[in-house]
Amino acid sequence: MAEKKSLFNEFSKGLIAENPVLRLVLGTCPTLAVSTSMVNAIGMGLSASIVLVCSNIAISMLRRVIPSKVRIPAYIVVIASFVTIVQMLVKAFVPALDSALGVFLPLIVVNCIILGRAEAFAGKNSVAASAADGLGMGAGFTAALLCMATVREFLGNGTLFSGADSLLSLFGITSFTGIEIFSRLPEFLKIEPILIFILAPGGFFMFGILMALANKIAEGKGKPGAELHGCESCPMSGSCSLIKDGEADGIGARRSGAAATADMTGGGAQ
Repeated sequence: MAEKKSLFNEFSKGLIAENPVLRLVLGTCPTLAVSTSMVNAIGMGLSASIVLVCSNIAISMLRRVIPSKVRIPAYIVVIASFVTIVQMLVKAFVPALDSALGVFLPLIVVNCIILGRAEAFAGKNSVAASAADGLGMGAGFTAALLCMATVREFLGNGTLFSGADSLLSLFGITSFTGIEIFSRLPEFLKIEPILIFILAPGGFFMFGILMALANKIAEGKGKPGAELHGCESCPMSGSCSLIKDGEADGIGARRSGAAATADMTGGGAQ
């Protein structure tokens, strides 16, 4: 019973409490780029979730085999393998979605959410817990994408689920192509789409609004709001060479400063 509760906690934390996009502020590039339509958001979310769950399971199984010094390259190879499989499947069965997502589908390889969960969780926990963590983080990522895409598509295009036939064709459904909303309104209620919402400024605006709402919910539950602290907020900060080099430079600078002060003090005494 306790184990089931623990697995549920690992799953549920990714939905709101540690949502990778709105709370951990990871994976923002694909979030802003593909959230112009709900279909693209669902496609990207599902693709990333499949890679996240599979890579978490594989890395957890191999955590005692992979040497610590080469774990990051090993993680990237595992992730890239699953991304390649997913990309080939999408290209074969949903070519329209592959064209819509473009370069952002293969770029799942370097998505901070996936590499971050591999380093921070899967490499240190059991297979079951890693699978639950990957599923929850994937669901949270998909939910954040879908929330942004719903508002942006509705206000920017006046539609919902536009191009849904590209996904539903997998199940033999090609008649449903989306819901036209603005074009079906009576003449006296005609509304023109607000095109800025499907452009970059609209993406940043919606991202800020959703982050503010997520912070408000978190603060209501007694948790701190999401904040950016430079490289320190990155889940890879513990193994990042840039941070280590920066710390070494800082130590060297402090030592040089101390030595210079000692020389000046000694010279004055003489």
